[in-house]
Amino acid sequence: MNVRFSTRELFDFAAAWVALSVAFTIFFQRPALLRSDIPLLTRMLALSFLTVGVGFLLHEMAHKVAAIKFGKVAEFRADYGMLFIAIVSAMVGFIFAAPGAVYHRGRSTERENGLIALAGPVTNLGLAALFLPLAFLYGGFLGQVGTFGLVINLFLAGFNMIPFGPLDGKTVWNWDKAVFVFVFVPSVALAIWSITTVGLF
Repeated sequence: MNVRFSTRELFDFAAAWVALSVAFTIFFQRPALLRSDIPLLTRMLALSFLTVGVGFLLHEMAHKVAAIKFGKVAEFRADYGMLFIAIVSAMVGFIFAAPGAVYHRGRSTERENGLIALAGPVTNLGLAALFLPLAFLYGGFLGQVGTFGLVINLFLAGFNMIPFGPLDGKTVWNWDKAVFVFVFVPSVALAIWSITTVGLF
């Protein structure tokens, strides 16, 4: 399997990574932004890059790799209008993030489309498992990285498995309802647990 990235795709990935990290930094540290607390904003930006950015990036790359595995041509495209909205919405106190998507073309079955869609949320669940030890075994910045990484990735997995509109869950539901339930129920349960117990939002 040969996975390649065009110059435009790499630029779009980088732009989405930066914009999402900035949006989440603003969302979580609006008071620091208002008082121009540069050290705190810098720390939060680094935290966002390592957690939100990584979670988003690997989610989309998983879609791309899965699509290529099934013989399709796949490439990520950032939605610059939605990236702008993500930053503006963060400034007024909420996050609306739809940074872009992996578009693929080529003939495929419903099963292949379902597996391509499933690759993103499953990747976020795997990342959450990697962040889990950092969240509960370490303090300081490393512990914060673990906590943010855990909650953000569980949230991304649960949210994207909702069977609605362009979300991954809708494609998985259309393909195989048993697989959908098997992934959807624990994803949403873990997302709710992380938000209510671990906290962030």
